[in-house]
Amino acid sequence: MQATLIDPDRRIVVEAADALFYSRGYGAVGMDAVRDAAGISLRRLYAHFPSKQRLIIAVLELRHETWVSGIRARVDAAPAGRSRLLAIFDYLELCAAVGDYRGCGFINAVGELGDAHPEVLEVARAHKRGFQEYVAELVAQAGADPALAPGLALLAEGSQTTAAIAGSVQPVRDARAAAGILIDAAMPAN
Repeated sequence: MQATLIDPDRRIVVEAADALFYSRGYGAVGMDAVRDAAGISLRRLYAHFPSKQRLIIAVLELRHETWVSGIRARVDAAPAGRSRLLAIFDYLELCAAVGDYRGCGFINAVGELGDAHPEVLEVARAHKRGFQEYVAELVAQAGADPALAPGLALLAEGSQTTAAIAGSVQPVRDARAAAGILIDAAMPAN
């Protein structure tokens, strides 16, 4: 998955579209609204993105890059082992603490656009696979039972959705506590 946002106008458009799509939904936002938010002409907008679907893909690619860099920075700042695994949930809590938190943008996109947009579905699946693989890498680095990885990934995914619905970071904190129990059970005895 790669976002090519070298052109400053392109980046402005994608960031404006991301904010609109995340707050209002993909179907509710037209290209005119994106044009107005980005402050560029409709002609220039369509020069960068000939279709709304191409713009949605670019938004999801930017979200992927933002997610990966954010979570990796949080994990890399944590000490080795258990703390690095729990740092996943620390990052999710930071995300959920934002006032307009609406959950995972990929889940939102698939929920709204679903099978009608197979390319959107594939981008979302690739993002989720990448996260699962990253969790598996962290579990291996911690020396824990590999069976831990899918459970941690599911706790993380579920905590995002539940936090968005609850309007609270508490589900992420609860998931972190549950993850700690699972991690302790999956770590080798000393």
